[in-house]
Amino acid sequence: MKITLKDGSVKEYSEAKSVYEIAKDISEGLARMACAGELNGEIVDLRTVVDRDASLNIVTAGDGEGLKVIRHTAAHVMAEAVKRLFPDAKVTIGPAIADGFYYDFDAEPFSREDLDKIEAEMKKIIKEGHEITRFTLPKEEAISFMKEKGEPFKVELIEDLPEGAVISFYDQGGFVDLCAGPHLMSAKGVKAFKLISSSMAYWRGDSQKARLQRIYGTAFHKKDELAAHLEKLEDAKRRDHNRLGREMGLFTTVDVIGQGLPLFTPKGTKMLMKLQRWIEDLEDKEWGYVRTRTPLMAKSDLYKISGHWDHYTDGMFVLGDEQKEKEVFALRPMTCPFQYYVYKSEQRSYRDLPYRMSETSTLFRNEDSGEMHGLTRVRQFTITEGHLVVRPDQMVEEFKGCLALAKYCLETLGLEEDVTYHLSKWDPDNREKYIGEPEVWEETQQHMREILTELGITFVEDVGEAAFYGPKVDINARNVYGKDDTMITIQWDALLAEQFDMYYIDANGEKARPYIIHRTSMGCYERTLAWLIEKYAGKFPTWMCAEQVRVLPISDKYEAYAETVKNELLKNGVDATCDSRSEKIGFKIREARLDKLPYMLVVGQKEEEEGTVSVRSRFAGDEGSKSLEEFIAAIKKEIDSKEIRKEEISGENKA
Repeated sequence: MKITLKDGSVKEYSEAKSVYEIAKDISEGLARMACAGELNGEIVDLRTVVDRDASLNIVTAGDGEGLKVIRHTAAHVMAEAVKRLFPDAKVTIGPAIADGFYYDFDAEPFSREDLDKIEAEMKKIIKEGHEITRFTLPKEEAISFMKEKGEPFKVELIEDLPEGAVISFYDQGGFVDLCAGPHLMSAKGVKAFKLISSSMAYWRGDSQKARLQRIYGTAFHKKDELAAHLEKLEDAKRRDHNRLGREMGLFTTVDVIGQGLPLFTPKGTKMLMKLQRWIEDLEDKEWGYVRTRTPLMAKSDLYKISGHWDHYTDGMFVLGDEQKEKEVFALRPMTCPFQYYVYKSEQRSYRDLPYRMSETSTLFRNEDSGEMHGLTRVRQFTITEGHLVVRPDQMVEEFKGCLALAKYCLETLGLEEDVTYHLSKWDPDNREKYIGEPEVWEETQQHMREILTELGITFVEDVGEAAFYGPKVDINARNVYGKDDTMITIQWDALLAEQFDMYYIDANGEKARPYIIHRTSMGCYERTLAWLIEKYAGKFPTWMCAEQVRVLPISDKYEAYAETVKNELLKNGVDATCDSRSEKIGFKIREARLDKLPYMLVVGQKEEEEGTVSVRSRFAGDEGSKSLEEFIAAIKKEIDSKEIRKEEISGENKA
């Protein structure tokens, strides 16, 4: 047989050989580095036997696929260590993931001390260096084998496999695990690893099934690669909005109020108010929106018309029982059907369109407790929600306008480089999830595809991510831990106007159906605040800050002048405070630095006599003495222009 290698060279063999044997024939060094093979374009185990002509690439740790194999093997080593230390634990699944691996166990929660013990046991297993071997069993034998080992979750996985499936196992010196592979030839190939954390997870991601304990870890080929990754994780922890936002006193949560129901402090509230005033003025004064205010709840009748009652009830807070009560209400998970009735309150002409409605909407969604995290996924949130009722001939240009507004908001917030665009499409193989005819879906998706292409926006297409009534563009951002969240959504809706009997009078005096665009401009305020905390590590652009300037009198004698300075700043629209505590000025400066303030104004005898302030900023450190008028003019310009200073946001304040 002839084996064509990656460089185009050909190896000839008179008998079948495993991928590992071929690697060893090429080079002993290559065999030591080998993690898997790419056989005719498919990733295969090193133990895979090649018995005919083929193309073959030996996958090493330097390849992404090779790193996956190292991590998958590390997951099995971890599972063996857990079984040695906690014999009653039951194993489930343990895949490689984007930045490491995890394994789920039916066990008691693991502490950090437990993880350290598991790490130490993993090192022992790796040092033992057992060869990892692969074998297969028929389905019934595989079930009996795992029943004898007392592993019910593995039994369930095997039972779900089709008859005749090849069921493979890997044995690493006594510990045997059900697995499709591929794996390293020996555990010795796991050279640099770390267990990161543990958390709760559900069996097969179903909250109705067993609660499991998930251990996350990571592994690399080299120790310096691991060290760099761990430093990145430490930076992520420093930026984590759930920790940093609490430390900065922006929000908190309370058990007796409930999970996913954050409380915003005066500082956090002021930041949200600044964002809200900016968005409302932007939409109303510059983008032609009218503002609505609608109820926080409605009868089930409304949601039945929209289709949410049939397609989204599990995600709603329902007040009452339809079997027992005449009227059942639900807290609103969206604003669209409410705003439709604002539109319907008057007869509209084709000249009235587009009719752009926007609302600062508080919404409620019954999120699963395991999904909630900080401000990124909560049960009550406020959103910059809008609905545009348009003529069909206006749809494309108005959709472009919604994209332009979203991009402008991202640019102003300094977030435009951190997002990805997704065309979220319907899944034709899951028809019951959606309303409308296939041709309508395909036509609208093609329109959106053409718009994104024309605007030069790079995007990916996601099947099955559309709303039940129409496709959408999702603008996603990745948090510090690498998880994607949808920040802004723009949806194309050619269906709901008919369900709500919405119409306009066209140029011929006839009734005509409009189209609807569902959109957010900035998105959810809570999620955006979380994103901003992590992006800027708490050192926000000056215009967003709840406290923009702190005036620091050198001693009690200069409190009166400090108050005068503060009041003048307030009169000019600058959020300022005065630190009049009987503390040394060095202490006050250090505290202001820790609070990540943009500016401090130190005042004493010289400043009072000359009507000046000594300026310290987190951007440039000591900026020297300036007249109060000069400082006010400069900071007002910075605030009004929403300037983002080019500071090193991950470093120390210079002030």
